Amino acid sequence: MAANGIDGRWLADLPKVELHVHLEGSIPSAALLALADKYGAKLPRPIDKLYEFDGLKPFLEFLDWICGLIRTGEELEGIAYEVARRLSEQRVSYAEIIVNPTHWHEHWTVERLVSSLIAGFERAADEGLADCSLLLSLLRTQSGEAAEELVDWMIANRNPRIAGLSIDGNEQAAGRTGPRFAKAFAKAKAAGFFTTAHAGESSGPEGVRDALDLLVVDRIDHGVRAAEDPDLIIRLANEGIPLNVCLTSNLVLLYPSIDDHPLRRLLEAGVRVTVNTDDPELLGISLTSEWEKIGSLCEWTREHAVSASRHAIDAAFCDDRRKRVLHEQLTAFLNRTS
Repeated sequence: MAANGIDGRWLADLPKVELHVHLEGSIPSAALLALADKYGAKLPRPIDKLYEFDGLKPFLEFLDWICGLIRTGEELEGIAYEVARRLSEQRVSYAEIIVNPTHWHEHWTVERLVSSLIAGFERAADEGLADCSLLLSLLRTQSGEAAEELVDWMIANRNPRIAGLSIDGNEQAAGRTGPRFAKAFAKAKAAGFFTTAHAGESSGPEGVRDALDLLVVDRIDHGVRAAEDPDLIIRLANEGIPLNVCLTSNLVLLYPSIDDHPLRRLLEAGVRVTVNTDDPELLGISLTSEWEKIGSLCEWTREHAVSASRHAIDAAFCDDRRKRVLHEQLTAFLNRTS
């Protein structure tokens, strides 16, 4: 049994939706090493310690190194295709892939970056693999003007595979950035884009409040430190704000042990939670392994897993027709395995 009351095979075959996964943290190791060799790039640390990090800052610096390795549209299109293929192996039907253009500044314009990724995702979708959309993400150290420039680009270059606007980066180091980015987020929402924000990770509950009150986001990535504020927990539950939780990532970068993680408390309070990987290749995990870990921690039954799956579909930044299809796929699976 992978989790309390859930058969491991059933959990592996469960149709899944992933809403919090970074392209930069999903690039296969073999591809990175091949590109480093191709371009004569020195590894930032010994290969056996390549994915070891002692905090968020060196982690983000490593992402810049990764993105500097990829030079051609063909390389990036192939990586996008491979990311979709690997998601399909986890029975992921739909995913929203976060990409932060600031990590790619060395060799890429936003237009070239996005068009190459979309080409890879389109090829994967044509072959029946995971259906992937993009979330373009700001970095907290950017200026408000640069943020608006990205939103203006999104508006001028609409594509069905650009699902919305995100923001990530080290909240603690950058300080309170909500006021700086409020105008960009308001512009994105006015143009019809969905929005999300990394908050309540390196920042405390105040980061989640700023994301809700200043950025007016549709959902929160991470958000687990909202558990430090009882009133905020109640608000999240009452307003149905989804938290896209990444358990292993939190254990690597935030909490000293699984017993310290507040996930159970959030669930018991009625907060909507979705299961995600964050950076699966860098963390050595899969979406299925995250489902297993959370199922074990929270003593989930099949009913709990189905509820979390439904929450993920409802929280997705896709149209109602696509959501109906995803719900129907899940229902068909449940009928086959009941």
